[in-house]
Amino acid sequence: MAAPQDVHVRICNQEIVKFDLEVKALIQDIRDCSGPLSELTELNTKVKEKFQQLKHRIQKLKVELEQSAREQDKESEKQLLLQEVENHKKQMLSNQTSWRKANLTCKLAIDNLEKAELLQGGESLRQRKTTKESLAQTSSTITESLMGISRMMSQQVQQSEEAMQTLVSSSRTLLDANEEFKSMSGTIQLGRKLITKYNRRELTDKLLIFLALALFLATVLYIVKKRLFPFL
Repeated sequence: MAAPQDVHVRICNQEIVKFDLEVKALIQDIRDCSGPLSELTELNTKVKEKFQQLKHRIQKLKVELEQSAREQDKESEKQLLLQEVENHKKQMLSNQTSWRKANLTCKLAIDNLEKAELLQGGESLRQRKTTKESLAQTSSTITESLMGISRMMSQQVQQSEEAMQTLVSSSRTLLDANEEFKSMSGTIQLGRKLITKYNRRELTDKLLIFLALALFLATVLYIVKKRLFPFL
């Protein structure tokens, strides 16, 4: 099982490596920063905080390693433990140097950008003026288009109302025609019944006339027979 002191040393080393990597990442962000100055200031504040934390961890590690060195019998092992602290200090100094260089690079880039913006200021003003005029013209065109669309929609609504009125009128006409058709249908049906009744009556009358004529002829024949042939 590892001694508690060894555990503390290992934890300190891990924290130092973690802060070292975070510092390197922030320094790279400073190199890539192109402004504004407020962003550079914010990055530098974060780097300072990380350096303070890194310095505190290195100091803590130094105390732990000095305690371990005093417990070692061999001088070489003592020097090896103390050298570890020196290596971390050198790495921190190297990071500080890189930090200063990154700040110089970033500030130079920001200065060049500001100079370029000043040189292009007149052109930018002209472009903004042209852009405003173009926007105004575009806005006017859009307004006219919207007004045209509004008029067209109004005409469409009016045409729709007229078409609706026409449909209502046509519907009423169809309803009236349907009522007249129903009335005519009733009349036709009644006429059909009357014609059928008259046809039946005519057939009955013809039958009666035929029977009467037959009876008359039979009567005449009977009378003629009696007078001409009384012996029959």
